[in-house]
Amino acid sequence: MKAARFYGVDQPLKVETVPDPEPGPGEVLVSLKAAGVCGTDLHIALEGTIPTATQPITLGHEGAGVVATVGPEVSGWSAGDRVCLMPHVPCGECAYCLAGQETLCPRTQILGVHRDGVFAEYILTRADSLIPLPESIPFEIGAILTDAVSTAYHAVVCRGGLRAGETVALIGCGGVGHHGVVWARHYGAKKILAVDISPQALERALEAGADQGLDAREGEVARRIRGLTDGLGVDLALEFVGRAETVSEGLKSLRRGGRLVVVGVGPERVTLPPLQVFVGLEVAMLGSMGFHRADLEKVIKLVAEGQVELGQSVGQALPLSQINAALRLAAGHGGEGARVVISP
Repeated sequence: MKAARFYGVDQPLKVETVPDPEPGPGEVLVSLKAAGVCGTDLHIALEGTIPTATQPITLGHEGAGVVATVGPEVSGWSAGDRVCLMPHVPCGECAYCLAGQETLCPRTQILGVHRDGVFAEYILTRADSLIPLPESIPFEIGAILTDAVSTAYHAVVCRGGLRAGETVALIGCGGVGHHGVVWARHYGAKKILAVDISPQALERALEAGADQGLDAREGEVARRIRGLTDGLGVDLALEFVGRAETVSEGLKSLRRGGRLVVVGVGPERVTLPPLQVFVGLEVAMLGSMGFHRADLEKVIKLVAEGQVELGQSVGQALPLSQINAALRLAAGHGGEGARVVISP
């Protein structure tokens, strides 16, 4: 089969012929039909800020396709079944897995980071990491549900606990942040303020349901958010950038008793406000990493029922042979929100 292999930072991925995987007990071979290009792939291949467990390795973790072959001891799956893949393969045995918090499993393996990923014609994975994909959802949408859409859902709904009628600020409106706007609107936010440095990302956020866009290049983001909320601040802020500065602005934009959910990942250290302010105002800062299986299942249900429209979430689709062009295209978008998708 063909696979896009990563050999080192800032080196082009090499599309090579590698042996076809053979499913063992409890495993399934999936013929991939679509694979989303995520910021994580750019961090690995272009920036070197996320290390991989081995090199060479096949990158990519947003995938959807059809079951090709099932291994021994696999039940419930047959060749031809439409599926999308959990991007992380947990152990299935620890306390976190048993509690349905698979992302927190200390032994989880992330596709394209710890084991071969979805930038390939086929992928071998555990049968229990597959999710049924209804016929009504195109493979391109099914692929991006497995990170860009479900990660935002987990942040807004599960970690942020958004309640209808609350005010929300989203800092960073790229692939994940854009879908944060979608979920905030779906779950009844009273006012949604989108913040980004990209005019295109802000325009797409407004199309997705934001009430107002703020260009972060103009500075004083928190002050401007307060000015748009009668001086109070927002109930819920979500940070999708991963910078100390934007986390700080998110904290300062909160009203008394407000929550900040940090989704962005980066190496910078974050400084809390003075404790008399942090404690006295009863503000909260929460991390949000990926999503759990139940989140993805809920997202698939909502999309399949037509309650959430994601037709504008996918941009260009390129063949596997143009993987390096796809990475450059995704990087050049500057976080505008639409996913670049590979069609193996």
